[in-house]
Amino acid sequence: MTIHTVEIPEDSEVFGETRGAFARFGYSAAVRAHGLLFIAGTIGRRADGTIADTIEEQTEIAIRRIEEILRLENLDMSALVDVTSYHVDIHRHMPGFLEAKQRLIKAPFPTWSLIGVSALASPGLLVEIRATAAYSDASR
Repeated sequence: MTIHTVEIPEDSEVFGETRGAFARFGYSAAVRAHGLLFIAGTIGRRADGTIADTIEEQTEIAIRRIEEILRLENLDMSALVDVTSYHVDIHRHMPGFLEAKQRLIKAPFPTWSLIGVSALASPGLLVEIRATAAYSDASR
C-alpha cells in the first residue's frame, strides 16, 4: 500500500501563516491512500491567522481550503465523495452555512453529514469541514 501525504506549499495564498498548524499539532492536511484523498478538517481561519466573524465567511474559507488541497492533487470539487461538517450552534448558523455551501458546492454532490458540537478547537470557530475525494484513476 502506498500512502502519500499532501504538503501545503510555503507560499500558499489560501493557507498562508496557518500552514504551520500541521507541524505544530502533528497532522497532515491530506493523505492519499487506496485511490482516495482524505482531507483533514478545515476551518474558517484566514491566511493571516485571524478567524472570520460570520458563518458565511468561515464556511467559504473552509471550502476554499478543501478546493486548494484538491487542486494540489489535480482534482476539483467534483471529486468529493463524502463530507462531514461540524457546527457550533447548528440551528442558529445553518441558514448562513447553507447559503455559502449552495453557492460553492455544485452537482454532482457528495454525501454530506452535519453534526452539531458544543465547541471547536479555537474560540470563535463556528464550522469545521472534513472531506474525502476519489481519484479517477483508482491505482493512485
